[in-house]
Amino acid sequence: MENFYYLIIVSAIILEYLLSSIGSILDIRSITPEIPKDFQVAYDKEKYAKSQEYLKDRTKFSLISSTFSLILIMIVIHTGIFGHLNDFVNAQTDHYLFRGLLFIAIIYFFQDIISIPFSIYSTFVIEQKFGFNKTTIGLFISDKFKGYAIFIVLGSIIIAPILYLFHSYPSYGWLIAWSLLTVFMIAIQPVFIHVISPMFNKFTPLDDGELRTAIEKYTKLINFPLARIDIMDGSKRSAHSNAYFSGFGKSRRIAIFDTLVDKHSTEEIVSVVAHEVGHYKLKHVIQGTIIGIIETGVMLFVFSKIMNDLDLFSVFGVDELSVHAGLIFFSMLYAPVSMVTSIISSIISRQNEFSADKYSYETTNNKEALISMLIGLAANNLSHLTPHPFKVFLTYSHPPVLDRIEAIQKLS
Repeated sequence: MENFYYLIIVSAIILEYLLSSIGSILDIRSITPEIPKDFQVAYDKEKYAKSQEYLKDRTKFSLISSTFSLILIMIVIHTGIFGHLNDFVNAQTDHYLFRGLLFIAIIYFFQDIISIPFSIYSTFVIEQKFGFNKTTIGLFISDKFKGYAIFIVLGSIIIAPILYLFHSYPSYGWLIAWSLLTVFMIAIQPVFIHVISPMFNKFTPLDDGELRTAIEKYTKLINFPLARIDIMDGSKRSAHSNAYFSGFGKSRRIAIFDTLVDKHSTEEIVSVVAHEVGHYKLKHVIQGTIIGIIETGVMLFVFSKIMNDLDLFSVFGVDELSVHAGLIFFSMLYAPVSMVTSIISSIISRQNEFSADKYSYETTNNKEALISMLIGLAANNLSHLTPHPFKVFLTYSHPPVLDRIEAIQKLS
């Protein structure tokens, strides 16, 4: 059985690496020399070449970082590092909860510290080269420490009950844990809006004026009262543009990046707001939450069935059972299923984007504004206009922009 677990874990890791690498290589090869018809106004030859160079740099960097991650995880699996780590935490405390939290915290911080050079290169070399980076060294460090604080607080709130429940109630602890996590997944929405997001960005109520009047007129037309319409200072980190909707009930908020306001017309921004409202009206937010809850329940149930199988622990050089180590090892064993569910989730997400575009058009009756917004966003973000279908199938949560434009043009 030990060999069976080993084969599943190693095969899944290698397969995921190969599929991702093949998708990335095909993506680069899908570059076309001619500017697509719909983008000939937004792109000149120089800008189009720049977008392709941006894709190449990001893809090459992704291949290097994923290769490094593959080598690192193979070293960890084949050298018994987890066994040494388990011995270390056992020597620090006799309490299973403190052992578990320490074990998981060390793995988290080790992974994050290892990834810092890659984050620095991505932000301060690639993004800087193409004019997107606005992050300072001080802000980068500040974000890191804020992220650590959130991990410590939320990680303890989530992980400690799971460790306790699986340790104390092996038979049905997964069911209680699932119930608690379901409550958490719903409650985190207002926490994200009112606590976490303001730790990283400043949210300023949209001033009275043409844009606010247009958005309020639109939301009143579709009977969709918003609690807040905020401008987010995304420009302090990046020149990329975006907008998003979050929250339930009285916590519903549209957050518009300041870079979006600077570069797009009122009609275009209203079309994006309509798209985001469409996700809510069409129950995509609830759908995503329900899918997440179901997948979490399945994972916890399966984990409860194999958490006492010492063969799984032996693969990683650990010779004793523990919930904390089991969680880490199970996450690797679950990788093949996770790969499939990720692809399915991406397919659903892409369909939802088409539906939200349709909702935006049907409620604003402004096809031109929606299309010009998509063109402008793609041009400003140097998006890859002709991604390979295999790459799209594997990782794209949004359809390629040309596919979205084509679908919108067919609406009547």
